[in-house]
Amino acid sequence: MNSTSTLNQLKALTTVVADTGDFERMQEFQPQDATTNPSLILKAVQQSNYQALVTSVKQAHLGMKPTDLVDYILVAFGLEILKIVPGRVSTEVDARLSFDTKATVAKARHLIELYESHGIDRERILIKLAGTWEGIAAAKELEASGIHCNMTLLFSLIQAAACGAANAKLISPFVGRITDWYKAKLAGGWSDANHGGAHDPGVTSVKRIFYYYKHFGIKTEIMGASFRNTSQILELAGCDLLTISPELLAELQASSVAVSKKLEASHATQALTDENISELKLDESSFRLQLNNDAMATEKLAEGIRNFCIDTEKLEVLLAS
Repeated sequence: MNSTSTLNQLKALTTVVADTGDFERMQEFQPQDATTNPSLILKAVQQSNYQALVTSVKQAHLGMKPTDLVDYILVAFGLEILKIVPGRVSTEVDARLSFDTKATVAKARHLIELYESHGIDRERILIKLAGTWEGIAAAKELEASGIHCNMTLLFSLIQAAACGAANAKLISPFVGRITDWYKAKLAGGWSDANHGGAHDPGVTSVKRIFYYYKHFGIKTEIMGASFRNTSQILELAGCDLLTISPELLAELQASSVAVSKKLEASHATQALTDENISELKLDESSFRLQLNNDAMATEKLAEGIRNFCIDTEKLEVLLAS
């Protein structure tokens, strides 16, 4: 393995996480943790090399409704991933529960019970929840009982601040999807020279969250997610964690571009002063208003939940066939 590869240099500054359900492909990159979601699992179960795993789960739970079977499939993939990564796996709660705190908490507890029935310590599991008000409320309750949460579909500082106040273990701000939105909005006005690199709107969003957390002493871990290119990744070197697809991990492994630390906690106070950011109000009505007033975050959160719902339903159809 190339010790001076861009990937290995990055690992010296940031915890690298594999963003995939394809655990066979994961091994070559030696990530610390791994994350999955309904879309990634749907993609994986359609690969011929995972048919035996899917069949064995179905046979072990004959007659079980596909809706319930999904949890066992998610955990089966999680268990295989935990044989490869030394750290944690993130497993997502059904996106259709994104606006139901009580049902989210119950589903999360069920997933943890399934993992624990296989002898897995709950410290190695992160339950993924959407960054809705209801999802954040669920995280607060779960974290208080020792179940750690990874807050996903996160597009704004208000979501991040609320997750921090709920003591969520980790947040996954989505870099690429933010960039996608601004690219579509600007259309022909977008240029990589002006809007890429350090000026990439997805990158600047994560930096803002990083500096807010460090300034206010918020312990929640920040894991940049949903990358479109390696430039976005390298601009966030120094972030607590970065979750990266196998395709981009392969690019980083094949590259020898020098990596420098871009995020420094010591710059936090100055960064917030420069942007005139003060501590946010985090009661429910303030949260909903601030999120509503951010068109990008509102649209991408809604779209993300919709797409995860669609992929969960597709997964159920596959399991029923």
